[in-house]
Amino acid sequence: MIKFANVTKEYDDGFQAVKSLSFEIEKGELLVLIGPSGSGKSTTMKMINRINPHSSGTITIGGKDIKSYKVSELRRNIGYVIQQIGLFPHYTIEKNIAIVPQLKGWDKEDIKARVIELLEMVGLDPEVHMNRYPKELSGGQQQRVGIARALASNPEIILMDEPFSALDPLTREQLQAELITLHKKLKKTIVFVTHDIDEALKMGDRIAIMKDGKILQLDTPEKLLHDPAHGFVEEFTGKHRIIQNPNLMPVTEIMAETIVTSLPHRSPEKAISLIRQRKITNLFIQDDETKIARYRICI
Repeated sequence: MIKFANVTKEYDDGFQAVKSLSFEIEKGELLVLIGPSGSGKSTTMKMINRINPHSSGTITIGGKDIKSYKVSELRRNIGYVIQQIGLFPHYTIEKNIAIVPQLKGWDKEDIKARVIELLEMVGLDPEVHMNRYPKELSGGQQQRVGIARALASNPEIILMDEPFSALDPLTREQLQAELITLHKKLKKTIVFVTHDIDEALKMGDRIAIMKDGKILQLDTPEKLLHDPAHGFVEEFTGKHRIIQNPNLMPVTEIMAETIVTSLPHRSPEKAISLIRQRKITNLFIQDDETKIARYRICI
């Protein structure tokens, strides 16, 4: 759906933040861009909606060059969620979510119905939250509103720039799980930037590991862990700690007596990432109706 062909981002001083990238993002895929600071991951994502225009090469969406769109038209059809959330403080939650549908000329009743639908979808009671202001919500609630706003006009593409990194660990994990569920349900194409490898392994259908403006490997989490194409990829994913030499890390550093559940479609590698993240010894598998299945992963 989204295609980069020899895309470079060069600044006036000659610095190349992104160097001749060529890759494709499939329709309905959740692609994670990850790498150390300065690797070009956020720049790459921001070139998709022209917040950071590319210098050379071609970016297409559905076969159409993004430069052929008016910038305002392009951005109204792409949802965008950032770490700072970016809600308008003087607007109610309802008005924050309704902004893009209003700009696109939706009927008032349709907009209100959409706001209610989205608040329910992200786990916020519309009657309680619609008329509140951002300052009256917690960080996690504000981020839920940010996700709802990105979905408001039903875009095919959503860009997420480290959306959960400023949240506490428990809220972050809850929102990660909710986004995975939403993605499974809505099948939107999501480009997700993070610096956290556990988050990447948990969230991504595929992961692009970047360094110095280049993609070193773009693969599924399973492929990255089992068959890294570059020494930096192996080091970055921590494969040597968890898969090759688990004896290098004391069990007491990664395990604790806590019960956590996961969904049955999650791969073993993603389950291992969740185990590391939560420092647990048992991962119970629950079905979509929140019933505990008879199988569990124990370490």
